[in-house]
Amino acid sequence: MSLDPPVLLAPMAGITDLPFRRLVASFGAGLVVSEMVASQEMVEAKASVRARAELGFGEQATAVQIAGREAHWMAEAARIAEGQGARIIDINMGCPAKKVTGGMSGSALMRDLDHALRLIDAVVNAVNLPVTLKTRLGWDDDTLNAPTLAQRAESAGIQMITIHGRTRCQFYKGTADWSAIRAVKDAASIPVIANGDITDAPAAAQALRCSGADGVMVGRGIQGQPWLVAEIGATLYDTPAPIRPEGAAFADMVARHYEDMLSFYGQALGAKVARKHLGWYMDGARTPRALRKSILTETDPAAVLKALPTALAQASERAAA
Repeated sequence: MSLDPPVLLAPMAGITDLPFRRLVASFGAGLVVSEMVASQEMVEAKASVRARAELGFGEQATAVQIAGREAHWMAEAARIAEGQGARIIDINMGCPAKKVTGGMSGSALMRDLDHALRLIDAVVNAVNLPVTLKTRLGWDDDTLNAPTLAQRAESAGIQMITIHGRTRCQFYKGTADWSAIRAVKDAASIPVIANGDITDAPAAAQALRCSGADGVMVGRGIQGQPWLVAEIGATLYDTPAPIRPEGAAFADMVARHYEDMLSFYGQALGAKVARKHLGWYMDGARTPRALRKSILTETDPAAVLKALPTALAQASERAAA
């Protein structure tokens, strides 16, 4: 499979919901990926879980990421996502969170590759879509088995694999080892995507040089700058460059994102979910601390919207000076 450009938005719990994916996609992205969805809970129709996989992009490239430990639920969740219009099904075998690995899902599956392959087989055979895999270098430094998993996953029908350049036991500590991803690239003939610490175009270029990967996946670096995926794509692959909003245009973008979250979640929950995004936007704008705090503690959405232009204009005014 191929993506144009091969610069992807990573699945991030509590961040890559529909409003944020829609915003990132509006700037241009090779692929955007949903938050990780627990397969059994999705099949059992838990509203909060299904919302993580909700699609709304029309022709945009959207992958739904599923996680679980039982083949039946993984297959059924994949079928539901396919029926809802997902372009790709992504299997999570990289999440390091204890509540996930404690249930033998996520990166815990790297400790039992035979079982991991049973899940892959179930998903690949359940849908007519491309199935991809996201994982890590291994469980720890003594079990760097991502190359073996990649080979076996490719034989089972996986069409692309993303490797986060850390082990599960590292969580997000230290720096991503992009060079270690090269062993996965050498082991598999399917596209390999490098992930971990991709914060800008120079970092992405360095990750590609070190890993030999076919593309990059952007995670935490996109917080507060939803144009980053498209910006990296334009720099590395000569795709159309996004227009980075500034001044009033930036404030308008943030307001639209805020209103989209209120609409998607409902006013009370939406205002709560939006706080982290507003915080990242204001961090980038170097909003004065007192004003930042007042916006993040404000409970009236109308008051938040009224304050945003002043809060987000600060950076432009200082830059002009």
